[in-house]
Amino acid sequence: MTNRPPRPHHKPRPARQIPNSESRIPTSPTSSLCPVAARCGGCQLMHLTYEQQLAHKQQAMEKLLGHLCPVEPILGMADPAHYRGKVHAVLAEDRRGRVISGVYAAGTHHVVPVESCYLHDTRADAIIRTIVEMIPRFKLRVYNENTHRGFLRHVLIRTANVTGQIMVVLVATGKEFPGGKAFVAELTRRHPEITTVVLNVNTRETSMVLGKTDVTLMGPGYLEDELCGLRFRISPQSFYQVNLRQTERLYRTALDLAGLTGSETLLDAYCGTGTIGLCAAASAREVIGVELNADAVRNAKENARLNNVKNARFFCDDAGRFMVQMARENLPLDVLMMDPPRSGSDERFLSSALQLQPQRIVYVSCGPDTLKRDAEYLVRGGYKAVKAIPVDMFPFTEHCECVMLMTRS
Repeated sequence: MTNRPPRPHHKPRPARQIPNSESRIPTSPTSSLCPVAARCGGCQLMHLTYEQQLAHKQQAMEKLLGHLCPVEPILGMADPAHYRGKVHAVLAEDRRGRVISGVYAAGTHHVVPVESCYLHDTRADAIIRTIVEMIPRFKLRVYNENTHRGFLRHVLIRTANVTGQIMVVLVATGKEFPGGKAFVAELTRRHPEITTVVLNVNTRETSMVLGKTDVTLMGPGYLEDELCGLRFRISPQSFYQVNLRQTERLYRTALDLAGLTGSETLLDAYCGTGTIGLCAAASAREVIGVELNADAVRNAKENARLNNVKNARFFCDDAGRFMVQMARENLPLDVLMMDPPRSGSDERFLSSALQLQPQRIVYVSCGPDTLKRDAEYLVRGGYKAVKAIPVDMFPFTEHCECVMLMTRS
């Protein structure tokens, strides 16, 4: 990266205490809510009240980003329980040969049995318990990571927040599902709320959950949900936010910072299924989305048609490579909306952004450490960090998302 003199720093402000009125859950420590919290390791802040969790995250964001710009109060949840609309369960056998489902203990591949989780959508946990109970009755074998034998590996369930649709993804080692029709018929009889069932084929001897092949066993093979007044189609492989109740708040925050007037060309980088870009389309002249995941791009195009959005185009490409090409062709860009993975962006993307010089950059970050790194690069290149707004997308965990506005100085 180019070594340019740093810009003047803002002094971090002291952490704000979050008022109790922002949460309706008990104000006592919540460690008793989960009997396996210590073994699972997924909820690092389960021992704190929700108000304490928010104050902890606020302080962390101000320490991390306060030298760049003011950090506004964190946007927490009114009720942070059972917020996960995407639930992944690992299937295994215990020492007695009984089928169990759960999560990997932190840093291991030891499965901690979990029948219900304080973070999961309760409908998903109920369906997983039914599947575990059905597996031996249908004489199905679960996958053994040591011998690489067995059929069912994981269960992935996605639940829609507004439409109520539910997708069940059974991850297996092959397309041939012995007794599959009867299994699905029994599962959907017991859970008529399920709207689609998909068999995902994963033959790799790796820790990756999903394989590349999906076979629809029942229903359309996708689910639909509503967000910011639009309807979105989500396939098994596509990225969709986990905390659906906070997602609309996150996106509206990003769109407010974008300050669209209807005359701008907006690039939605790392666009996934097109959610942010399509939500912005009504307020922009043109939206261009770029995403590497081909399934997600197909969903984005379908979502544009589904919502009759005519001024949005989506491309399947690496975001960095796409930005380099835009810079070479000197294409106009007014607002850059970027939502990269936790690893952040790369130098060719950021250097192209400096060359294209959009008036505003709105960085939606699921990895504040890499947000800091990337923002510092853009600041050295002439941008000013205006404000950062943390959003608590994952209560009870150390994780915090953040939206930052940057403008040309």
